[in-house]
Amino acid sequence: MKGIKKNNLPQKICPTCGRPFTWRKKWEKVWDEVKYCSEKCRKNR
Repeated sequence: MKGIKKNNLPQKICPTCGRPFTWRKKWEKVWDEVKYCSEKCRKNR
């Protein structure tokens, strides 16, 4: 994801809260597995 502007980062929609969330560096290797925007949403699924 180097050289990509912040507004062009991939996005997903959280199934719990319905809000969009963008790619984060810590999710670089597991982006395909990320489903929820936060721990709170993951726990309240």
